Amino acid sequence: MRKLIKHILKETILLKESGIRGIKELARRYPKAKIYFHQDLDGVTTALGMKNYLEQNGIEVVDAEIIQYGSKEFAIKKPDASGDVMPVLVDFAHGKPMFEIHTDHHDTQAGAEDTQSTSFRSARSNVETISQTVSPKEIFPAEDITLISTVDSANFVPYDITPKMVMNYLFKYDKNESLKRNKMLMGLMVNKLLLAYKNKPRFLEEIVLNAQPSLLSILNNIRRQADERGLATPEEMTQNQEAYLQKRKEGGVETFGNIITQYGIGSVFKAGSYDRYTPFRNNPNADFLVTGFPLGMVQASCNPFKKDRALKGVNLGEIKDEVLEHFSKELSNQKVTFGDLKRIAETEADYKSVGFTFKDMMAIYGDSPSLKIEGGSKLKEILSDISNRLFKDLSRKQKQLLDRVYVNGLDVIKANSGGHKCITNISGINYLYRNKKDPRLDDVSDELMPIANYFGDNRFLNDIREKLLKYGRLSDRQIEVALNQIEKEKGVEEIQTKDKSYVDLLKEIQNYFVQLLREKVDQSNEEEMEGELSEYARTLKNARRQNVGIRFPKSAVKANPYRFRKYSRLKESDFEKYKIPSEKKKESIKKVIIKLIDKIMVLWSYNKDKTKIFMFDKNDVCLLDYDISNQKLWYDHKLYEDHILKKIKVDFYLGSLFKEAVKEWFENEFKDEGHKITNTWWAWRTGGENEPHVEGANIVVYVSRPD
Repeated sequence: MRKLIKHILKETILLKESGIRGIKELARRYPKAKIYFHQDLDGVTTALGMKNYLEQNGIEVVDAEIIQYGSKEFAIKKPDASGDVMPVLVDFAHGKPMFEIHTDHHDTQAGAEDTQSTSFRSARSNVETISQTVSPKEIFPAEDITLISTVDSANFVPYDITPKMVMNYLFKYDKNESLKRNKMLMGLMVNKLLLAYKNKPRFLEEIVLNAQPSLLSILNNIRRQADERGLATPEEMTQNQEAYLQKRKEGGVETFGNIITQYGIGSVFKAGSYDRYTPFRNNPNADFLVTGFPLGMVQASCNPFKKDRALKGVNLGEIKDEVLEHFSKELSNQKVTFGDLKRIAETEADYKSVGFTFKDMMAIYGDSPSLKIEGGSKLKEILSDISNRLFKDLSRKQKQLLDRVYVNGLDVIKANSGGHKCITNISGINYLYRNKKDPRLDDVSDELMPIANYFGDNRFLNDIREKLLKYGRLSDRQIEVALNQIEKEKGVEEIQTKDKSYVDLLKEIQNYFVQLLREKVDQSNEEEMEGELSEYARTLKNARRQNVGIRFPKSAVKANPYRFRKYSRLKESDFEKYKIPSEKKKESIKKVIIKLIDKIMVLWSYNKDKTKIFMFDKNDVCLLDYDISNQKLWYDHKLYEDHILKKIKVDFYLGSLFKEAVKEWFENEFKDEGHKITNTWWAWRTGGENEPHVEGANIVVYVSRPD
């Protein structure tokens, strides 16, 4: 609590009436500024807001540059140490001593200890803080702030935003919608266009330097640049997107119930083809997406377009921690040196870049429990000096000095990972298992690693690989064709040696994450079902006490239409949409069903002459009372059938599995009673007057009576 109070007091001091602390002193020291900003809508708009704020205080913004997590973070250009241009960082969690002002809205930041003025406030977006808190007057229109914050936090449900709306490149004013709604749809298109062009050289920087702080001005700037540069049109990108959507439907994505999983994102070199929400657009009923990115990250997220997107009891951030605990022994045995980290971090850096320095090393990993420095203050002084040069420019002896500082793999991943209940990532995997490698790979970017690591029999791909390793670069056309061919072949994407690669580890982590997530979903569904059963049992019990039938108010029916749905008979055509599961998956599902049966049916008994059988739940409510003298037993399983089909959302028909599971359970329960199963079949019934089951699906079990 004391730390929290100190933090609040510190931030209160930082943000005075004039905004950022010391802005007047900074204005006297620096008449000009350069803004470094994150490569997305919030980053661009925050940079525009900061530019406006600095201009209010007499500081001219003369340049801007994007910054991105990973190797691009250390490829940004060095500022002139003795110049009159102030470096400013916005919407980015990793700071550096070179920045005079640093503002961010994420939960935690690193490396900003030496920055003179900071503004770290947890918010839906960083521009929200700059526009409405730091600046004495509002910079962006309030409706623009709402849209930007909605996009950055993926808070789509309250505004009824669909994946198609988020992925739309074209906007046409709809007279049937309100002005506010039309503005929001236009803002979504602005975000989509910005993301489509973000990798074009100096495209986003041009927006920051020349647009006004409004989404409409940003849109006009985007259109002007696209036209002047001859970039792909929205119509062309829409066609590319549709082709990508269809291709991802056909392959590259797997579903396990309500979980989507994919390794890589396929070929996305055609302008406008990729969108992060493609899996949810193709699978709208899915609840979760787990993606393994070959550059070294596993990311899991909830479906932000579903009203019940995060199931109760399923916390992706906690699953991430369990996954790391599972791999902790293996990861802890991996030694990652400062030299390894610097070499990999600087794959995109050149002689003008800031690079990965000893200060960066200590800012990110300084608090890691496994950090070891084999030397004293003299070594630290030497490392601080030589690390200002790029790894490739160091001598062999200097590189050996870097290896005297190291951490274990677990701390590397923990330092680079993060998230919360609905989105989380395990990052930094690409720093592990990289000691024994082809030295020619040092200068190859992570994006091209699938080509560099190809070891198949395709002559064309092997020729391309050799060109890449020899010259360090390929044309866009060569990259596109090579990656497409690798995807077709499902080619090897890692170095094929006897040693384990980081890609092997990444896939293991991804698979285990999916396994744990499936278990958590099942567990959450069981707990939810138990609550529903208790509620259902109480309703039955109260009704029987009053000797009346069960009636529900209209409000209850409206609030939960599925529970009180009308009966609808399955048609033969309905079976076509269900896939046939593997035998392993069948057995797994059967175990879940049997477990649920055990939770529901806790007591069976006969009457004295063994002509009737009774079933009670844990609340002593009789769920079944039926005459078995006619040698058949109706077994009502609707309570958990709803749970399996609708909550686990498996993608195949479960009728036969229910029949097998009930038969297995029944035989086990009554093996000592003399009863034997003679036949079972799946039936959909409306329920007769004398039949002991409710409307819905039922298993019919024929039994032979004991002698």
